[in-house]
Amino acid sequence: MTAIKGAAVALTGAASGIGRALAFELAAQGADLALADTDEPQLAALANELRQRHQVSISSHRVDVAQDDEVHRFAEEAIGAHPRLNVLINNAGVSLQGWFEEMTLAEFEWVMSINFWGVVRGAHYFLPHLQAQPEAHIVNISSVFGLIAPVGQTAYSASKFAVRGFTESLRHELAATSVRVTCVHPGGVATNILRNARAVKAVDAERRAMALKRFAKMAKTTPEQAAAVIVEGLLRNHPRVLIGDDARFMDRVQRWLPASYWRVVAYLNNAPTRPR
Repeated sequence: MTAIKGAAVALTGAASGIGRALAFELAAQGADLALADTDEPQLAALANELRQRHQVSISSHRVDVAQDDEVHRFAEEAIGAHPRLNVLINNAGVSLQGWFEEMTLAEFEWVMSINFWGVVRGAHYFLPHLQAQPEAHIVNISSVFGLIAPVGQTAYSASKFAVRGFTESLRHELAATSVRVTCVHPGGVATNILRNARAVKAVDAERRAMALKRFAKMAKTTPEQAAAVIVEGLLRNHPRVLIGDDARFMDRVQRWLPASYWRVVAYLNNAPTRPR
């Protein structure tokens, strides 16, 4: 894409974190927005603030991306409100704290249903409309944990690796069309994703506090900085966007040491040991 002004963007997970920062960045550059989230009060407040600040068209939609019918309805409503919609950003995501042996299959499936299937559903229902546009773009938010797989993050990492694989394959399939596809791998971004994360029953207050402390130490990038990098990547049609020095470092380490990178990463980040 050559400009954000005049574009119309469907954005999931818009009410907080990177999604909220993206909404402000895109509106400031002149994009109309179809904003989706499960948090209706925060979503309504965001939409009102954007309307007050910018002369763009804003629609808000209560959407749980884990529910197929809700994503289908979101696509229909967003396209109805913004007929020239030409950008989809699949940003909604959740996290689950705990080791694989401690979690239930239902908990694992909950993460996959949002982080991975939410992306697939969004692409599925918006793609026919996007393919009819002169130029269009799909941006899927993966993670640095879609590049490396840390301990204690089996469900989250599995979902983000899945997003990466799906996005890369989709990009290859759409290479000869008007739809461009970007996969984004943020490193540590100072959002509330871990603070709001679910935890398995075995995770006590001490383990949760330690995880939050480690995350705060690692999260050096602000949501606003992340949003600016994502929008720049969209404008430049970058197939892959890495956010933060940590993401760039992890990308290099896993390529240099594909079978043993975790020893380096664990040592540098004082990674947690196996729970008793």
